[in-house]
Amino acid sequence: MLMGIVNVTPDSFSDGGRFLDAPAAIDHGLRLVEQGAELLDIGGESTRPYSSAVALDEELRRVLPVLEALCRRVSVPVSIDTSKARVAAEALAAGAEIINDVTGLAGDPQMLAVAHEAGAGVCAMHMQGTPQTMQDHPHYTEVVEEVFQYLRGRRDALLAAGIGPERICLDPGIGFGKTHEHNLTLLAGCRRYHALGCPLLVGHSRKAFIGKVLGDKQADRTAGTIGVSIALAVQGIQVLRVHDVAPVRQALLLFEAVGGLAGPERKVASAGTARVQSTA
Repeated sequence: MLMGIVNVTPDSFSDGGRFLDAPAAIDHGLRLVEQGAELLDIGGESTRPYSSAVALDEELRRVLPVLEALCRRVSVPVSIDTSKARVAAEALAAGAEIINDVTGLAGDPQMLAVAHEAGAGVCAMHMQGTPQTMQDHPHYTEVVEEVFQYLRGRRDALLAAGIGPERICLDPGIGFGKTHEHNLTLLAGCRRYHALGCPLLVGHSRKAFIGKVLGDKQADRTAGTIGVSIALAVQGIQVLRVHDVAPVRQALLLFEAVGGLAGPERKVASAGTARVQSTA
């Protein structure tokens, strides 16, 4: 399942400023759905390394007009990418179905209650530190297992807060407090996280590790994103969060058509509840 990214920000690492204007962001979201996005993720605060925090009122001003318009005009579920409980609550009231939180729903003490009371789907991500500090000195003894333990703890905290297991998705947080080597190790070992029993989301699109592997920081990262997407599909990752929906979708369709995804297909049958069904 492809999650299309709508960054209503001036400073996101890849497309910051392109969709800060609400009409442009709405048109972009509609275009992503036409291209095959099965989820839309709308965010009003960049979480790139060393980004500046955005005030609550400003984040609401950015995302609500876009989210309200897209919820009226698209049939796919809409996710709010935020770590602020107030933003999540207003987005859910406006029609969003999912909270995608880079702090694992731990950054705002009210977030768990908002998710529980609204019956929202949630995606809890791993991050070492904060966006302002996460790339200073990322350190792990065994990155795959340490991220596994964190995600297990967040899963258990969500369950304890009354959020049903069918509503929980987990994200290892590529680029969030990880070195280049950590990112590659995590991506190669993502199948480990299926043991947590929740759908998995990975956001690898256009990230810096792609440019480093290619040996050119300025290179177009679309082809690299496609390559990683295929590798993640082989590992059974249920949700791929990407900027370039059309080329990734086309690549995955052709990969599957020639037998690249042999075996049971895992898909998120209802993104609002993040329930996974396996079909032959």
